[in-house]
Amino acid sequence: MKVLVMYVDEFSYTPAQKNLDSAEEITEGASFTDSVLAFIQIEKTDEDNDVKSREKKLVNHLKWTARKNNCTKIILHSFAHLSDSKASVEFTREVFDLAEKRLQNGGYTTAQTPFGYFLDLQLKASGHSLARIWATL
Repeated sequence: MKVLVMYVDEFSYTPAQKNLDSAEEITEGASFTDSVLAFIQIEKTDEDNDVKSREKKLVNHLKWTARKNNCTKIILHSFAHLSDSKASVEFTREVFDLAEKRLQNGGYTTAQTPFGYFLDLQLKASGHSLARIWATL
């Protein structure tokens, strides 16, 4: 799993193009402020592990990043451009959904960008230490 996390002052998206036939129809975008934005790619090798172990590893990293940025809002964004390896859609969705639920149970406000879409993105990211963190989990 590859993760690029940014603390963003502002982030918004608008659905641009559906790229997964099974994705639900989404036409509305959303905007967020003062959030941790996680670009996440679940890799094929992640499927060799239990889905819950992958979800727990992701959540621990996101909580650590949020604490370092004094933030309680986390946005999960599937970003299949951090590696050549891609897990199945089903496995990826399950990791995302379980991670979001665990984060919410931990008191975080969460959101997921629309899965299966290319999005028009706008973001304003702070330039301080730990505002951008890349990791292989």
